[in-house]
Amino acid sequence: MPVITVPEAFNEEALYVDLRWSFGYSLFLKCEGFNFAGSIKLKAATEMVDAAERDGLLRPGSIIVESSSGNLGVALSMIAASRGYRFLCVTDSRCNLATRRAIEALGNEVHIITEPSPEGGFLGARIDHVRALCASDDRYVWLNQYTNPDNWGAHFHRTGPEIAAAFPSLDVLFVGAGTTGTLMGCARFFRQWHRPVRIVAIDSVGSVTFGGPAGRRMLPGLGTSVRPAILDESYVDDVVTVEEPDSVRACHRLARNGFLFGGSTGTVVSGATSWLSEHDAHHLTAVAVAPDLGERYLDTIYQTNWLQGIYGEDVLSPRPRQSV
Repeated sequence: MPVITVPEAFNEEALYVDLRWSFGYSLFLKCEGFNFAGSIKLKAATEMVDAAERDGLLRPGSIIVESSSGNLGVALSMIAASRGYRFLCVTDSRCNLATRRAIEALGNEVHIITEPSPEGGFLGARIDHVRALCASDDRYVWLNQYTNPDNWGAHFHRTGPEIAAAFPSLDVLFVGAGTTGTLMGCARFFRQWHRPVRIVAIDSVGSVTFGGPAGRRMLPGLGTSVRPAILDESYVDDVVTVEEPDSVRACHRLARNGFLFGGSTGTVVSGATSWLSEHDAHHLTAVAVAPDLGERYLDTIYQTNWLQGIYGEDVLSPRPRQSV
């Protein structure tokens, strides 16, 4: 029986959902939402804060500041509360209301960017705001998840080894690409493993991460409007891009079977099943990483009026030849 004194001390690391019942492939979904932060971002947040403390960047009176689409903001907010720091999350109008309220409930502050940068989109505008805050007051400490090696290091040391221990015969790993911390950490780990594992990055249509054209993206979590500095494409074997309506349909398909996941998970599952279908991969053992659960998305991807207002009335109708 675990007994803890700080919230970051607990994380369920070994829970997988077998998706063969619904999707027909040997695909196992690693569930990363069962901790007090509610997402995989707890790992990166803990590693980055620990390193900043060791390096003397965080001191009594410091204010942690970070640009986040939501989940890292909750994780940092929780850790800041448990360690006696203040935290300021810079996000944008796509961030879920439930996420913003969680950060504020933990005693911290949220700044919402409402206008995108002409060149860098919302992410560029968020980063500009963070830089302005840091220039205005030396108490602000920006961990900078976009360049921080401890972001991917958390998954090199933890997520990758967890998957390897559970699936010693793993053939292919599907990882969503946001900051690419999870992707790079897992990919670097499996590059040095005892057997080859195909690394497939799942990205959103409209993201520029892998060189695609910028476009509208309404689901937070995956995709960027500024290429992540920590991305090294030499570790990635394939890239699958997913339209947001397909992400939504995957979420609702999972929910109809009792599993409520977030939008990023819908994107990853949609991309993974598409790749498996194209490669006739019934014989492969595959794992996909589910970054969070679905409760924070009840007012968006699980709300009919929001969905139809963004994607049209037939968003939940199955499409011909659609895997998800």
